[in-house]
Amino acid sequence: MTSARPAGLQLRAYLAAARAIPLVAPRLLRRRLDRGKELPGRWREKLGEATQPRPDGPLIWLHAVGLGETLALRGLIAAMADRSPETQFLVTSTTRGSAEVIAQNLPPRTRHQFLPLDAPGYLKRFLDHWRPALSIWAEQDLWPGAVVAAQRRGIPLALINARMNADAYARRSRWKGLYANLFARFALINAQDDATARHLQALGANGVRVTGSLKAAAPPLAADPARLAEAREALTGLHPVLLASSHHEDEFVTLSALRAAPVRPLLLIAPRDRHRGAEISARAAEHGLTATRRSAGQGPSGDVWIVDTFGEMGLWYRLCPSCLIGGTFGPTEGHNPWEPAALGSAILHGPRTANFAADFATLHEHGAAQPVQPEVLIATLSADHSAMAARAKALSDAAQGALAPLATDLLKLAALA
Repeated sequence: MTSARPAGLQLRAYLAAARAIPLVAPRLLRRRLDRGKELPGRWREKLGEATQPRPDGPLIWLHAVGLGETLALRGLIAAMADRSPETQFLVTSTTRGSAEVIAQNLPPRTRHQFLPLDAPGYLKRFLDHWRPALSIWAEQDLWPGAVVAAQRRGIPLALINARMNADAYARRSRWKGLYANLFARFALINAQDDATARHLQALGANGVRVTGSLKAAAPPLAADPARLAEAREALTGLHPVLLASSHHEDEFVTLSALRAAPVRPLLLIAPRDRHRGAEISARAAEHGLTATRRSAGQGPSGDVWIVDTFGEMGLWYRLCPSCLIGGTFGPTEGHNPWEPAALGSAILHGPRTANFAADFATLHEHGAAQPVQPEVLIATLSADHSAMAARAKALSDAAQGALAPLATDLLKLAALA
């Protein structure tokens, strides 16, 4: 158990302000529910009201903010579950999408709830119900009230898979007193890369270890067998089939390239925001291309098949030999390349990968990913990249087998090893 310094001025101010959250939270959550941003029947989890019973035995609580961060925890949970058969796991996150996708990819003895809003009453209700033996926070999303509430109950805290680039550090640097207070409460802090470690240390963290990205070690995304068979049949005879994954609104370079291709392959576009299907279809028409939408029950009968359904990326990475990683032609600066790597889909990308700089650097070092220029995008995607895909999968497999030390360290913190 790490000893924490007394709450400083910034942390005290935050905790005082957080007491006002219940004055507005129920009304705001109901508005989000009306707009489809909260799950009916589960939105009150954000008020600390559990919708599942606590299982018997010790329980480890892990938190990650969104979809990618939540999925990255699966390999670590599986590694801990193998070493501690009696331990149960609770994953919390904050976004509806993360809840819907993790439900299809839950590791052994794991359940999901939404993290309560950071008010004392909500947190008390949450911690009274779940009684975790360890609280694990992933990447860079720390909720001060929850961290303090756990530490005050004697629950050990760990920060893993931390990632903080220069921009994220600059935004947090004016709150250095707050972060120094929070980091002092953690018994273990692991960073993905050296730059993150330096930024954490500049914010007051001590004993930071660089252990790489958990995303590389996440198990393959699941795929429903019936849907996989249906999609495979729909794509039979339509080769080559290419995938633009996590597509953003500023990445219509894919449509321009497809229009100019002398021979057009079938292009699957999986939008990052599934509600963009109609927009993508309209833009395809502007480029002189025909498009169909899976969410509308349409099959791949045009130039572009917009696979705008949720939680089916495990299908498309299995069925497409090459994929173009979204966010790499615009300010998003990339998405997780390890999901296609784990399923044998070759990784190609645009010039902007700062959001996953260390991951792409590792892949490039091993000849397991390739940058692509817009003018040769379709030709490059259509080439045979099976050897490159095999190298990426080998890296992913090796990372999945290297989680033992971290899993053991975390179980020791929880007095379970």
